Amino acid sequence: MEAVDFSMWALFARATLTVKVVMIMLVMASVWCWAVIVDKWLQYRRARREAARFDRSFWSGEPLDGLYEEIGPEPKGQSQRIFAAGMLEWRRSHRNDGGLIAGAQARIDRAMDVAIARQAEKLQKGLPVLATVGSTAPFVGLFGTVWGIMNAFIEIAEQQNTNLAVVAPGIAEALLATGLGLLAAIPAVIFYNKLTADSDRIVNGYEAFADEFSTILSRQLDS
Repeated sequence: MEAVDFSMWALFARATLTVKVVMIMLVMASVWCWAVIVDKWLQYRRARREAARFDRSFWSGEPLDGLYEEIGPEPKGQSQRIFAAGMLEWRRSHRNDGGLIAGAQARIDRAMDVAIARQAEKLQKGLPVLATVGSTAPFVGLFGTVWGIMNAFIEIAEQQNTNLAVVAPGIAEALLATGLGLLAAIPAVIFYNKLTADSDRIVNGYEAFADEFSTILSRQLDS
């Protein structure tokens, strides 16, 4: 009997059009997930480094007004934007005679909360892609497998031959779809959980900084 090629490409080439479409979708989803994973990993690394640098500057003893003038009202760093939001509202809360408008502390806190929410949204952008692929890719792959096995059994019935050499290629092609589904889903689920935890830690750091900054401003308000 002639040997059957069971390489990945051969299995793909012999598959039906529906199974081929499923396989292509799963490969594209896997590539998309890895692009998100790499992008988020680089983004989170930059965010942690920027936060560490700004913390050193903030606690260096430099006057807050001087630090604000140095970074400007629209800085690039995420921690700097939270600080700038609080300082901008602090300055806006002063009247022309030097006094403070009532409710300054609440407005400063809200301004920093809005800045934190914006940064959190940027950090979490793309993570739903990983969650979606992780939850749906196995079922998409299973659909391809079911469709492929159905066509394999139809072919068996048409040939009226249950020889393993006839059955094996069709089943192998069908199972490849499930394998690709798992190949896309497993990394997506693992990195979704990890990146979500990393994002939460970074946002918690922003919230801790905002609380510390708010405490410093509240002392000045009370004095």
